[in-house]
Amino acid sequence: HCNHRIRWYENVPVVSWALLKGRCSGCKAAISKRYPIIELLTALVAGLCAWRFGYDPWLIFMLYGSFTLLALAVIDLDTTLLPDDLTYPLLWAGLLAAVLGISPVSLSDAVIGAMAGYLALWSLYWVFKLLTGKEGMGYGDFKLLAALGAWLGWQYLPVVVLLSSVVGLVFAVSMMASGSVKRDQGIPFGPYLAIAGWIALLWGEVIVSSYLGLFNLG
Repeated sequence: HCNHRIRWYENVPVVSWALLKGRCSGCKAAISKRYPIIELLTALVAGLCAWRFGYDPWLIFMLYGSFTLLALAVIDLDTTLLPDDLTYPLLWAGLLAAVLGISPVSLSDAVIGAMAGYLALWSLYWVFKLLTGKEGMGYGDFKLLAALGAWLGWQYLPVVVLLSSVVGLVFAVSMMASGSVKRDQGIPFGPYLAIAGWIALLWGEVIVSSYLGLFNLG
């Protein structure tokens, strides 16, 4: 509002927002609570990654992947867009981790995962469009699932799709019940893909093992 130049001590995550009481020090305009919420969420995500994987090279990749997924989820909620500037580097980072032998996923599984991730939603997109004449999702969703396939391998793609569908359905029903969205209003799918992908990165093996155990298949 006032073009105030933000000083370093006004940009310390969470702390500065609290000390400024959520207002600009120049013109006293309100600063959205979204800033400290995302900063706290980022810290929580980083802590969970460190607790789950320990301090090794894979943690560096996981932190990058987690922060990128968080950014993509929030951007898609705001704009219904998943920027190529984030999805492509995420894809290449997953493949790089496999090439370097840092990822728990082999290079062949990562490459097949990227291909299968893109093709799965691309195919679903065209089937839905041919049947209804409408676009059910955007191309950014294809690229995001391709990136997740590179990180997780093709084997975990069904887990991601199922988790994202369940999470998306729960949120959609809740928002329609509250009246915040209308029945015919489009809802971005990217945030749910990002959430499901992150959960699968941390606990995918546990989820699959538990599911197979229910049917004595594990």
